[in-house]
Amino acid sequence: MSNWVIMVIVGVLSLLAGIFALMNPFAASITATLLAGWSFVILGVLQVWAGLRAEGTSSKILGALLGLVALVIGVNLVGEPLQGLVALTFIAGISFLVSGIFKAWIGFAHAEGPFRMALLFSGIISIVLGAMVLSNFPQSATVVLGILLSVELISNGVSAIAMGMSTRNA
Repeated sequence: MSNWVIMVIVGVLSLLAGIFALMNPFAASITATLLAGWSFVILGVLQVWAGLRAEGTSSKILGALLGLVALVIGVNLVGEPLQGLVALTFIAGISFLVSGIFKAWIGFAHAEGPFRMALLFSGIISIVLGAMVLSNFPQSATVVLGILLSVELISNGVSAIAMGMSTRNA
């Protein structure tokens, strides 16, 4: 099987997963929380291991402590996915707001030409998204992460199909 076919298959699967996640955003939100939790667990274990292998006492302690923090976060997300869902949604809302403010500020104060409008537009969109998430918090926690995951899966699916088809035609 050639690479373009694999890319198209991956794209179609991602697109279908995104549509399925969009049909049940609560289940997708829980899935996103569990994926984040397991990622923190795996990264925490690897960080502790790397920290203990580091040279120097302070490097060992700092590396191991950072790994333990990631591990504790991961275990909490996996053990209490509903509480993790609320926390991750709050973090997402704050992140949207902060990134939007910075993008709008840079667009307004520093950028020139067509990039100014793009940064301002992107900043305003991020601010509006952050305000929407936080204004309906904690109720928004039931669907926000699932919708974000859905959009990402659909976007990745479309781009993978496009890349596969363009590779085929090249």
